[in-house]
Amino acid sequence: MPQFRKLYLLSYNALQAFGWAVALYRILSNFISSNSPSGAYHSAGELICLLQTVAFLEVLHGAIGIVPSGVLIPLMQWGGRTHFLLAIVRHINEVHELPSVFITFVAWSLADVIRYLHYASNCIGSPPHWITYLRYTAFVILYPIGVGPGEMWLMYQALPIIKKKELYAGLPFSYYNFIVVLLLCYPLLWLKLYLHLFKQRRSKLGKPKKKIN
Repeated sequence: MPQFRKLYLLSYNALQAFGWAVALYRILSNFISSNSPSGAYHSAGELICLLQTVAFLEVLHGAIGIVPSGVLIPLMQWGGRTHFLLAIVRHINEVHELPSVFITFVAWSLADVIRYLHYASNCIGSPPHWITYLRYTAFVILYPIGVGPGEMWLMYQALPIIKKKELYAGLPFSYYNFIVVLLLCYPLLWLKLYLHLFKQRRSKLGKPKKKIN
């Protein structure tokens, strides 16, 4: 069973790393060829939707105990991303060409290529130090970029469209008001996850050593 678990986790993480690398390549290739960030969704949006949907397996991995991540943090990460991606970005054509989509997708892709490479390396032994260092350092920059000028800015830009179209009018609550409240709560939710990542960083890399003069 442990060998099967290792093989399964290696396959899953390697495929996710490959998928996000392909998405990043498509986004950057389109950006270089067109000299514009507006084609990010067209070039990789559907692939990213697929990768993010499949990532629900990580919640299940924590729930059944094949990885030590638990359920709450993976569920918060998956739920926040998936709602943003499927309910807003994929559903509202008017936001597809916004620069905030490009910013979000690049930040997500870079972070996840590194993250899944680290996980895959862990399945076959000790990861190289540079992968571990990147895994627990790159988020310091990528996470705020993806959340601020990426996710939050796009949701703010989508608000007039959501209101005009009366999006998801069949819900028992106003989806427009829901996004307004979500934007107000987002910094607190984000900070909880961000601090959790710093806690992981200290655990994996240790505290920096003080120089003795």
